[in-house]
Amino acid sequence: MRKRLPALALCASLAPLAYGQMPPQDTVKNAQDHPLLSRFEGAKMVGFETRNFDEIVLPAGRLGNVNARSDFVKKVPLEGKITRIAYNFPKERTSLEVMRNYEQALAKAGLKTVFACANEACGEGFGRSWLGDRVSSKFTSGNIEYWQPFNYGAVASRYLLAQGTRPDGTVVHAAIIVASPNGGKNGGVYTEIVESATMETGKVAANLDAAGMAKGIAAEGKVAVYGVYFDTGKADVKPDSKAALGEMAKLLQQDQKLKVYIVGHTDNQGVAAQNLDLSQKRAAAVAKVLATDYRIDAKRLEARGVASLAPVASNDTDAGREKNRRVELVKQ
Repeated sequence: MRKRLPALALCASLAPLAYGQMPPQDTVKNAQDHPLLSRFEGAKMVGFETRNFDEIVLPAGRLGNVNARSDFVKKVPLEGKITRIAYNFPKERTSLEVMRNYEQALAKAGLKTVFACANEACGEGFGRSWLGDRVSSKFTSGNIEYWQPFNYGAVASRYLLAQGTRPDGTVVHAAIIVASPNGGKNGGVYTEIVESATMETGKVAANLDAAGMAKGIAAEGKVAVYGVYFDTGKADVKPDSKAALGEMAKLLQQDQKLKVYIVGHTDNQGVAAQNLDLSQKRAAAVAKVLATDYRIDAKRLEARGVASLAPVASNDTDAGREKNRRVELVKQ
């Protein structure tokens, strides 16, 4: 059975091209040039991938002998948003002309060259080592004709790594390798742009146990609990809150003198008055469960709702709003 092509390289046409012919159009659907850097005029996009947050290592030095093995003498490990793009450009153009245009564009955007090399100065095998790890026929839309410029041109390639900071503080690295037109093939440009990005957090919940809650109350007089769940707009405690409720009960059972306010918090979405009422009802629902199901003296529990009046994160993002929706135990 023939395998389906990956989503990163949806091919517009897999029909073979005449020898050395340029693709008539971009071969990747639903992709576009990176906002930082346009393509060389006349080039066609043949490969594209973007990852919102990942790690990558970019060469920042020639290929040489490092610790008795072939490797780049200097590398830059990075984390952030990664965009990979491959282009074919007409064989009538030279790698020098293409690279000079990229250099000028990067300089105009405020990026400074970290490392640059050409042909033999990059070290023997630089192009094949660098491109071989990044560019495959599968990446270039599944058509070997679009990959051949990188294969044939790897023996004579130019490389540039540049770095800069955008007005919003984002650190950007741009790696460009240009494979020369060779053997009657077109040329190839492969770019990797890495933008520093904050990883989305809160995707894994690690609910506090009773001991952790006790430490929080001892240190700050309160502790946030994120394992109590409600349906949107409702105040009924959901069954999957059992683990968090059990630890809250254990805390109160271990310290019989502890009295707490159970405080309900919401994000700022919706009508403030309704959120205030909802947060009060949710806090009361938690207190009721602790009293009825776990036999905690109701006199030790006092419910309060404060809606979005005490955020712990920005309400401008999904992650921040998620963090603001919580139940707190506050020592009386």
